[in-house]
Amino acid sequence: MKKKSNENLKNKYLLTGLSVFCVLLIILSFVNSDLVAPVKQISGYLVTPVQKGINSFGSWLSGVTDNFEDVETLREENESLKEQVATLTEENSLLIQDHEELERLQELYDLDKQYSEYEKVAANIIAKESGNWFNLFTIDKGSNDGIQKDMNVIADGGLVGIVTEVGANWATVRAIIDDESNVSAMVSTTSDQCMVGGDLTLIDDGSLTLSRLTDADNAVHVGDKVVTSYISENYLPGILIGYISELNNDSNNLTKSGYITPVVDFRHLQEVLVILELKDYVASDSDSEESQMDSSASETETSVSDEDGSETETESSDSGENSSQE
Repeated sequence: MKKKSNENLKNKYLLTGLSVFCVLLIILSFVNSDLVAPVKQISGYLVTPVQKGINSFGSWLSGVTDNFEDVETLREENESLKEQVATLTEENSLLIQDHEELERLQELYDLDKQYSEYEKVAANIIAKESGNWFNLFTIDKGSNDGIQKDMNVIADGGLVGIVTEVGANWATVRAIIDDESNVSAMVSTTSDQCMVGGDLTLIDDGSLTLSRLTDADNAVHVGDKVVTSYISENYLPGILIGYISELNNDSNNLTKSGYITPVVDFRHLQEVLVILELKDYVASDSDSEESQMDSSASETETSVSDEDGSETETESSDSGENSSQE
């Protein structure tokens, strides 16, 4: 305890002495500045390095603080820019979708003008069978919109298929690429008749089958346009199907067969046009001849049966007369 009191006393003396010394220096500086010049120089040597160090530390500390503020500002700006990029990306995606939809609708509009003689209704595809191809699909329009079975469906500048089933607000379409599809067609440049069939094993190569082509004059060539025929039972005439991509002679040397590249993209269909008109099918001369032959055959059979019946009655009457004579 006594030792601690001595230390406090020494500190007080030291503080008092320094205070008195400082006061004396102040007084001397007022009285005669030359007397304190050496002290100023000594203090300058001692204080200046310390002051420089303090200034350097202060500048460094200020720089660090500014850097922290800059980093935080950059972080906030980065987050803001990320949000702007996300918004612009979403808007850009919507604009691309709108542009693509506009292009599809423009194509439908052009197709509508191309077949302006027919009344049509636009429809969206809402379902399809599994797989990559739109060979059998459902649209969002039906009998309420005037759609009937066997109406033709078009898109992408050409024939898609035919309506096979109809509900009040939906309809099923079988595309010409389906295995069960067969279309009576003709070559537009020569009017030579042929058949176009669907084959899902070929559609991966972008082809439809071409068969029973009558080309006696060898006027049909690869690249010629194939359209629906006027003798087709269900398809309206003149609708573009595709272009001949390969052509070969059949073994009978009377007909030709090959492949057609369809104009419709059956992998990316979204909207279609349904032609609100049914084909007025008129039986051909061969059909009429067959009907007449069938009628003639029926009449012949009837007359023969009548003659047989008459002969039977005659024989019966003769028998009766003979028995009466006896």
